[in-house]
Order: sequence, then structure tokens, then C-alpha cells
Amino acid sequence: MTNSLATQGVQLLDGGIATELQRAGLPVRPPWWTSGVVLTDAKRGVLQSVHEAYLAAGAQVITANTFRANLRALRQTKLDEAGWAWMVHAAVGVAEAARKQAGLPGVRIAGSIGPVEDCYRPDLVPTNEELRAEHGWLVRELSRAGVDLFLIETMNTIREARIALAQVLAAGGRAWVSFVCTDDATLLSGEPLTGAVHAVQRDGAEAVLINCTSPHGTEVALRVLCRGRAGLIGAYPNIEDRTGLALYEHVDHAVPPGLAPDEFAELVARWRTDYGLDIIGGCCGTTPAHLEAAKKQLSVTVGT
Repeated sequence: MTNSLATQGVQLLDGGIATELQRAGLPVRPPWWTSGVVLTDAKRGVLQSVHEAYLAAGAQVITANTFRANLRALRQTKLDEAGWAWMVHAAVGVAEAARKQAGLPGVRIAGSIGPVEDCYRPDLVPTNEELRAEHGWLVRELSRAGVDLFLIETMNTIREARIALAQVLAAGGRAWVSFVCTDDATLLSGEPLTGAVHAVQRDGAEAVLINCTSPHGTEVALRVLCRGRAGLIGAYPNIEDRTGLALYEHVDHAVPPGLAPDEFAELVARWRTDYGLDIIGGCCGTTPAHLEAAKKQLSVTVGT
């Protein structure tokens, strides 16, 4: 994209993919979670339309649907081992098709790398040896699929984030690392965000972000993140209205957003001003309408 966002150094990341799949009526449940949408032509078409909608809204980076395409998750599907790598390549291929259809060759595709276990259960993070093997496999397949960068996201421990990052760097890739936090700027593991930021920046992360954290928690974390910055920083918050739901409870339907598109746009524009964010996007609950509103708001506020 060649508008004022690019010239002012703001990179616009896409929004919630699972949210849009659920809004389209597709199930997001174990064992397939979001990965199941690449299994048929019809569902791949829905996924491509999600990517295309975010591109039309102004996304400069779109995220391949590989968050759950790791060895541990794919084994639980009982899919034949020969199909595991195909799942990764199919997801990246859909993102590439969307980019081509939109006529935006300059848009980058990020390979999503999530925790090998549960995003919200740091107690389940496996051994270092298992992490190296499993993240190494996904990094290799994403590299072969031709992603432009690696988005290591929703990390709940420093240990797993650093191991995933090491695998990306060993493969010669560029990595953004994003952490999920509580409302007091700590990882779900209880580790301070400050230590996490310093660790991955020292290891070689190109950018450090906060994601899947409430707007309030994200802002608390950004105060820490901007103080310790030694590179690019960003945020893509969870804006679901989770009233009546237990903390981190999964429901197999789209949870409505707690912020309207214009409210979201005003919030991230203020974050850009107050904390100097380089990368802005959305996580669960955000839609193309939210991203489009953010693009318009940022185009105005960043240039003033």
C-alpha cells in the first residue's frame, strides 16, 4: 500500500481471522480449530474472501491461517502424516491467492506461529527439546511455502517465545514476536513483560507486539513496551465483549465486538500518538470494518 500510512511508518496488520470464519458460519472447534477450513475448496474460498476483505480494508500484512497448523495440533486431527505439511502450504497458498486477486504484490504474508499447546495455559508448555523440534518443523514448512515474515504470536512464556524465535532466525527469517498479557503487564506465566521484551529484542526479533489482550490490558502493556523499545513495537488487541463468559472460555460462535469500528479506530490512533506504535492491527473480535476505520483515522492523525 502506498498511502500516508506507509510514508509515516505505520504498518497495518490484518484483523481476527477466526472471528470472520465464525461470522461466516464455519466451526472453530477442536481438534481442527481454524485449520479445518483448508480441507475443501468451498471453505478455502471463504478463507480467501476473509483475506481479501482485510486487504480491501487496507491491510499491508496479512496472516496466513497457520496458527493451529503445528505438529501437536495436527496429530490430534488423526490426519495422515503426509498431509501435515500440505496443511501449512495450503493455508499460505490461500493467502497468496488473495494477494494476487487483490492485485497487491507489495503486501506481505506473515506465517503465524502460535504456542504448540494452549495459548492461555502456560503450564502446558512442553520441554525445550519438544519446542525446538515442533517449532523447527513449522518454520521449515512456512519457509518452503514462501512466507515473507514470521509472526510468533500469543506467546504466554518467555521460554517458548525465545525458542520459536531461534528457529526462525536459524532459518534466515524475519520475526515479529507478540505476547498475550494480563491487565498488569505480565505474561500469563506470571513473568514480567519487561523481561520478555528485553529477551526477544536481544535475541534478534525485528518487532515486539502485544496481542489477544483486552484494550485496557494492552494499554498497560504498551506503557512498558514503549519504555523498553529497541526496535519496532505494535499491538493488535482482543476487543471481544466477553460479558457473561469465563476468562479465556472458548465458544464456537463469533463473540460480538465490545468496540465499534470508529471507537477502535480512535483508540489505536491514540496509541500511535501516545506510544509511537509502528504496527497496528486487530485480534479476536475485530473485523475488516474495524481495520478500515483504523486506516482512515490513522491517515488523518499520523500526518498532523
